[in-house]
Amino acid sequence: MEATMRWTLVTAIAPVAWGTNYFVTHEYLPTDHPLYGAAIRALPAGVLLLALRRQAPHGTWWWKSLVLGTLNVGSFFTLIYLAAQLLPTSIASTIMASSPAVLMLLAWAVNAERPYSLPLVGVGIGFAGVCLMLLTGDVPLNALGVLASVTAMVTSSFGYVLAKRWSSEVDVLASTSWQLIAGGLVVLPLAVVREGAPPDLDAGAILGFAYVTVVATAVAFAAWFAGLRHLPAATVGLVGLLNPVTGVLLGTVIAKEPLTLQQICGLVLVLFGIVLGQPIAATATARIRSRATRAPWRSS
Repeated sequence: MEATMRWTLVTAIAPVAWGTNYFVTHEYLPTDHPLYGAAIRALPAGVLLLALRRQAPHGTWWWKSLVLGTLNVGSFFTLIYLAAQLLPTSIASTIMASSPAVLMLLAWAVNAERPYSLPLVGVGIGFAGVCLMLLTGDVPLNALGVLASVTAMVTSSFGYVLAKRWSSEVDVLASTSWQLIAGGLVVLPLAVVREGAPPDLDAGAILGFAYVTVVATAVAFAAWFAGLRHLPAATVGLVGLLNPVTGVLLGTVIAKEPLTLQQICGLVLVLFGIVLGQPIAATATARIRSRATRAPWRSS
């Protein structure tokens, strides 16, 4: 139980860091350069982790790194960068909040991880909480932004399931670095062809990319893939709901946006859904049921 809690806390680093990424991307990074944005984010982060681990891919991990890098990094970074530029943070975060359900279903289909009732209930409660937190009024929708966000959610969920399936084969930091480098290298030629010269970066953009590269990419993805190795996919997916929670709290702290009663209720529901879907909750429920089953015998 202690180990589960520890890995849950480690995993939580990722969605909290990603929750800040929408704000940084929208406020500080250049627009109209999603491909360069993905490459600049991924390659330095991958090189940083590779320098720490100093282990090159071997055997089947040459093509596995390419597959995972394309799904989890190249396409995901590009699409999420595009979504952050085209959609309000509330809409993009709400769409991504459906990823725990997709992750559970894909883990069931690919890894035979059958979803249990409590995590499923937790997903429903958590998603309802996200909607309460974020959908607080009329917001403009961009069809391309919605498509980008949905595609990013589905492809990354599939990539995470594959990463979990293959996770026992290699070191987490090494495989994370290979994915980031492979994904960045996939995107970079497309950026040159599609977007031409790299964007001009001012001081704010340089600092923004530094934060996104180190914290929201290198640290966050290492924590996320470590969680996938040690926890059920359902648990990891639910912890990911801390992403929109972070976004709302960041708006309150930085932008001085007041928390409404509706948002507070939504935040409580999200946290309750996350807790409900943890293995610790399932263990506690099983103990209660066991005691209830034995109770009549003790009273007779």
